[in-house]
Amino acid sequence: MAEQQHSYTAADLESYLHFAISLAQLAGPIILEGFNSRFTPERSALLVKKGNTADLVTEWDQKVEKIVRAEIASKMKGHCFIGEETVAAGEECGLTNAPTWIVDPIDGTTNFVHGFPFVAISIGLAINQEPVVGVIYNPMMNQLFTAAKGHGAYLSKIDENPREQGRRLPLSYPHAPLPLHDISMALVAGEYGSARGTKDINARTVSMRNLAAVEPAAATPGRKAGHAHGIRCLGSAAMNMMCVAQGQFDMYWEVGCWEWDVCAGIIIIRESGGVVVDGCGRKVTDGQLLIGRRFLCVRACSGEDGNSSPEANAAAQRKIIEEAWSIVEDIEAPRK
Repeated sequence: MAEQQHSYTAADLESYLHFAISLAQLAGPIILEGFNSRFTPERSALLVKKGNTADLVTEWDQKVEKIVRAEIASKMKGHCFIGEETVAAGEECGLTNAPTWIVDPIDGTTNFVHGFPFVAISIGLAINQEPVVGVIYNPMMNQLFTAAKGHGAYLSKIDENPREQGRRLPLSYPHAPLPLHDISMALVAGEYGSARGTKDINARTVSMRNLAAVEPAAATPGRKAGHAHGIRCLGSAAMNMMCVAQGQFDMYWEVGCWEWDVCAGIIIIRESGGVVVDGCGRKVTDGQLLIGRRFLCVRACSGEDGNSSPEANAAAQRKIIEEAWSIVEDIEAPRK
């Protein structure tokens, strides 16, 4: 039997968005306190996940998630919750059609530990397994990114009304986004991820090499080369995605992210005119995309002739997507 669909209204989305912003306002000062404590004698100890020094968690991650989860449980009765630290602690958190808050309390924990300010709390709401509300807040830079399905995406400060005082995304708005003819004209974001086994790191490294190279790696017969303008690694899926939403990165590719890394970012990119698809070329539903751990994001684009219609945007993005799929490796990303 098919799972029941959950209905919601535009007013519901507005209410959920305001609530998500309030969560960011609650969490921001805590994250900032932890970030600023790095050089003090009271700095927090690091906990390493499963012996992997590339996958860190701190007491601040756990503290923020505990507060956010308690607030959701108190204010959003009947809603489900999936959080990075909750799952890491062993709790089963499957995705269903029910309204589900999907949260990464500190996306970019390694950056947080090292004092690199590309760090954010990522708060997404999925209904019927589709991201419909997203809030991403970087308290170090005071950047608040917000979106609700059908209502656009915005960049503001934490104490501003996003739609009245913020900037609509992409940052080119109200002008048309720039064309993007092919990946050789693109600034691309990508990450090596925390899975550092030889097979994992080799596939990612070859993919990144092919995106940047004039000629494809000899180890990958049939793959193409992108000769991109450059490759950037910010160390945070949320912040990489927000650079796509703003139009600063043309494309972002990563295999190995989790739903809490990307749920909020997916709806913010979509509402900015961008697109998010499976990272290696598979046709998936929204629910499969969200938990599939393979992501390719492309910014809003005008057509080659400057045509900024939705059809021209979609055609330009499809061209970039198809090219990217011909360049990167087809990498498996198991959930266990």
